[in-house]
Amino acid sequence: MLRVKDVEIRLFNMRTRLPFRYGIVTLRACPHLFLRLTVDVDGQAHTGLAADHLPPKWFTKDPQTPYEQDVRDMLAVIRHAADRAVMTGAKGDAFSLVTSLYGVQRVWGQARHFPPLLYNFGLSLVERAVIDAVCRARRTTFAQAVRQNLLGVQFAAAAGGGEMLDYPELAGTAPADWLPPAPLREITARHTVGLLDALTDRDIPPDQRVDDGLPQSLEAAIRYYGLRHFKLKIAGDVEKDLDRLKRIFAVIGGAARGEWAYSLDGNENYTRMADFRTLWESLQSDDTLRQPLSRLLFVEQPLHRDVALSDEVMAELPTWADRPPIIIDESDGYFGALPRALACGYVGTSHKNCKGVIKGIAGACLLEHHRRREPGRTFIMSGEDLSNVGPVALLQDLAVCATLGIRSVERNSQHYFKGLSMHSRELQEQVLARHGDLYRLQVAGQYATLRIHNGNVSVGTVVDAPFGVAFDPDLSRFPTLDQWRFDPG
Repeated sequence: MLRVKDVEIRLFNMRTRLPFRYGIVTLRACPHLFLRLTVDVDGQAHTGLAADHLPPKWFTKDPQTPYEQDVRDMLAVIRHAADRAVMTGAKGDAFSLVTSLYGVQRVWGQARHFPPLLYNFGLSLVERAVIDAVCRARRTTFAQAVRQNLLGVQFAAAAGGGEMLDYPELAGTAPADWLPPAPLREITARHTVGLLDALTDRDIPPDQRVDDGLPQSLEAAIRYYGLRHFKLKIAGDVEKDLDRLKRIFAVIGGAARGEWAYSLDGNENYTRMADFRTLWESLQSDDTLRQPLSRLLFVEQPLHRDVALSDEVMAELPTWADRPPIIIDESDGYFGALPRALACGYVGTSHKNCKGVIKGIAGACLLEHHRRREPGRTFIMSGEDLSNVGPVALLQDLAVCATLGIRSVERNSQHYFKGLSMHSRELQEQVLARHGDLYRLQVAGQYATLRIHNGNVSVGTVVDAPFGVAFDPDLSRFPTLDQWRFDPG
């Protein structure tokens, strides 16, 4: 039996080392939040941790609201989910707790006109902390907990009005029937190329150069980390996107060693599939781009969430016979989104812990079911992130991706943030001691940073930990929710 007994929220303000332009916003600063829950597991108290950025404009994509209001809304959904978890009382397992909270959070969020991606963000943090507590209580790893179904996942719900987890195709099965038999111990880092990123060192104005021991341009990052996979942001302007993609492909082709591949991220910049199709057909008609196009992994969420799963798209997308593989991301805010996306002609979705761990597990299982049923078709679950940093958020996200068997995972915190330099020396030393395969000491700057070698990230210590994190970080140095003040940067 599980019962959430106590909630602790702490935050601190972070600044990027480089501006990160994605979609309609440029990230230069954001709060980072820790959630610690005390969870009674079979009569004994255990603590569980979760963490995440509170990023601008990803959960709402509303250009009219100020960032401070967005942060207040994110804190409101987190606080509500945590408080309701305490009020819910005892449940038999993590799945029962999460699904019972899901309905309550949905009703509350919809009454405030919050989109599903936002109100379920709060639930995802509670879910992660509960899973962490369960893994520590059972003295097992996340991968083992999933395969032994210690979380109690059920794929066919009895009720829920179409928004609860209800995948009748998987009825009577368990996650172990669909997932790989063991977690990955190494993943490929898919490096993000933001809309403002310098492509070569020559592109960086002297007054914007960063001297912290880490690469700044795309060309330098490829050589520094040995990168082979890339996530390329597109802005929704066909001519500008074509020109920038040509320049990006030229840099990657000149700097990357061996085979390389990439995904395109539309970041909801298109309101009509026809407009994105214009870009794609323009790419195909350009002789200089035909060879790079063959390296495409998938296209991520080109359409705005308001239209991406509409009846119009369901009617139009399947008729585009030679379309590239397209997945959803921001549209995947609720349990029923993936089945709807597949019906519309998309080939899958992304996993991010902020969208829900159990939802990610179920989605991976559903996609594997379709692969086995239709072996000639492509079905994709990608790994993406929110510039996640350690010592908690990044590691838990990697633990889930490794368990689900996702090999190409977007990682960009090491590029837009200066490693773990925002944390105390003591905390960085703990990370280096317990996760030395994942982090290393940046000698020139004397701070811990992500270890990427030949484009790969080792995650052995992550998958061997209870839920990603192999030690108990001291959060007392971070301000409580009452003490913290927003800093717009």
